[in-house]
Amino acid sequence: MIELKNVSKWYGSFQVLDDCSTSVQRGEVVVVCGPSGSGKSTLIKTVNGLEPFQKGEIWVDGISVGAKGTDLPRLRARVGMVFQHFELFPHLSVSQNLNLGQIKVLGRSREEATQKGLLYLDRVGLAAHRDKFPGELSGGQQQRVAIARALAMDPIAMLFDEPTSALDPEMINEVLDVMVQLAREGMTMMVVTHEMGFAKKVAHRVVFMDKGVIVEDCEKEEFFGAPRSERAHAFLSKILTH
Repeated sequence: MIELKNVSKWYGSFQVLDDCSTSVQRGEVVVVCGPSGSGKSTLIKTVNGLEPFQKGEIWVDGISVGAKGTDLPRLRARVGMVFQHFELFPHLSVSQNLNLGQIKVLGRSREEATQKGLLYLDRVGLAAHRDKFPGELSGGQQQRVAIARALAMDPIAMLFDEPTSALDPEMINEVLDVMVQLAREGMTMMVVTHEMGFAKKVAHRVVFMDKGVIVEDCEKEEFFGAPRSERAHAFLSKILTH
């Protein structure tokens, strides 16, 4: 479903991604982890063209992301993206936030979009909040709305960029519960996160990054059992002991 081959990216003279290659099969959940500044978020944003890259190739469902003729807005409509800070429109109601992309990008009627939006709002447990504005919701609720908005576009895959890092600790589980359910239903997912409990529960594979390089790319049992690299071992010893 997603394939990255020898992807490199620079910000000016600073190299943020260095020859990164990995793939995500249909129905697979891949967790991308690593220390801050390791290039995780940049990597996941190259997958749907939100971040341009200077070298390498990326394909999503057979479409080349970096090719000049690729319709990136159309591609992004097929690949759901959930950000760290929700990115909801504050002046629109929850229902309107879900309708906007469906109407503007997919060409659905308002009635059809509303129906589909309500279906996914119900799925994340927020149908009763359809007429509220984002500012009236907790952070966890806003992130669940953002997930519902992405799902309403009928994506072929979902990308999550640290979806719980801006949340209060007690709100994290309500978002992770939705993501666990999605994973169990077979959604193809690429998730940048520090939530190692989530990774242990639902990931098929773990990609570990450091300084723009993919250091480990292996089955989760191997990663949590005995990571091959010293860097991954040090990272896990810090993150799992507290």
